[in-house]
Amino acid sequence: MVIFPSPDSVEAAFYEAFQAGDADAMRAIWDDSTECVCIHPGGERLQGTDVILDSWDDILPGMRGVIVHRSQVTAIAGQDVVLHMLRENLYVHGERRGVMLATNGYRHDGESWRMVLHHASPDPDPDPEFPSGGIH
Repeated sequence: MVIFPSPDSVEAAFYEAFQAGDADAMRAIWDDSTECVCIHPGGERLQGTDVILDSWDDILPGMRGVIVHRSQVTAIAGQDVVLHMLRENLYVHGERRGVMLATNGYRHDGESWRMVLHHASPDPDPDPEFPSGGIH
């Protein structure tokens, strides 16, 4: 079993699995619980790890090659539950194709942090991209 020492390490593994289209890696991230919730952009509320992982099995093959740059991460931390609110900037072949507003929730299960929530929806007013040369 993969041990994630922090919410940040689970989040990094989540986006790595997403970008690689790796269903096995995605399975290692989620807590095995009927309390887990996932809401994909424009989708219904999925509850329970089995249903959530089935949805990722359908989604992940089409995600290979999509790069996600996280920005504007805000964290609310508790003892055993942490929430991250952020923007997911989605790039395909170097071009930004969309921005999602996401909330990711993590819970410590006594030995590792695991994902218990992912909710993403389209950003209705995304910030313009910086030119490729940077902001200076």
